[in-house]
Amino acid sequence: MEDSARSLMARLEVDSVHTYYGESHVLHGVSLRVDAGEAVALLGRNGAGKTTAIRTIVGFTPPRDGRVVLDGRPIQGWPSHRIARAGVALVPQGRRIFAPLSVRENLLLGARPGAPAAAPVAAWTLERVLALFPRLRERSQQSGGTLSGGEQQMLAIGRALLTNGRLLVLDEPSEGLAPIVVREIGEIVARLKGERLSILIVEQNYHLALRVADRVYVMNKGQIVWTGTPAELEGREDVKRRYLGVA
Repeated sequence: MEDSARSLMARLEVDSVHTYYGESHVLHGVSLRVDAGEAVALLGRNGAGKTTAIRTIVGFTPPRDGRVVLDGRPIQGWPSHRIARAGVALVPQGRRIFAPLSVRENLLLGARPGAPAAAPVAAWTLERVLALFPRLRERSQQSGGTLSGGEQQMLAIGRALLTNGRLLVLDEPSEGLAPIVVREIGEIVARLKGERLSILIVEQNYHLALRVADRVYVMNKGQIVWTGTPAELEGREDVKRRYLGVA
């Protein structure tokens, strides 16, 4: 009964996933979950398999074995556009902004209507996104390519929010950003968590991830090697030193 109740709570379940690039076996039985309204961090060094896990979830690199389940529905093997329409909103590594398009055009490119007004979570509209990111409002007619790295990351998050997905997946959102901008991105993610949006954040930045996460998974060599709460991870010097390079 307890397992059944937990399944009903799960926004995302990744169950014993094995993913390959050609004949190269990259993910070895990876399992993780994100419950509804929960923020989960996936941590690990470069090459640990974090981005491959994301690619598996969003359909870019389908698993050869195992299951990916969104709101109780298996989605492994679906094309990525169908997974996006099912409710997975990706903020990709490197931001992937369309440089010639304006900020407004970038935001509206993949916009989809949200839930009805009576739903417990308010739909994301262009006005809501611009209220969350005032700098994007100021630069709404500028081309995306003229923005700073931090502004482009805000644009990538805003674009994902406007798809009105039920799961927000952020792949290395702090990459290449100055510390003051990383703190700002962390505050934004914390605000989204406060709105009960389900979030999976994939990071090398240990401190950013722990500020926003309810639970943490640590990856190494394509496997989950540790899971627990941020408070528990803070007390595990062995895990931090061995797998995350945090002294």
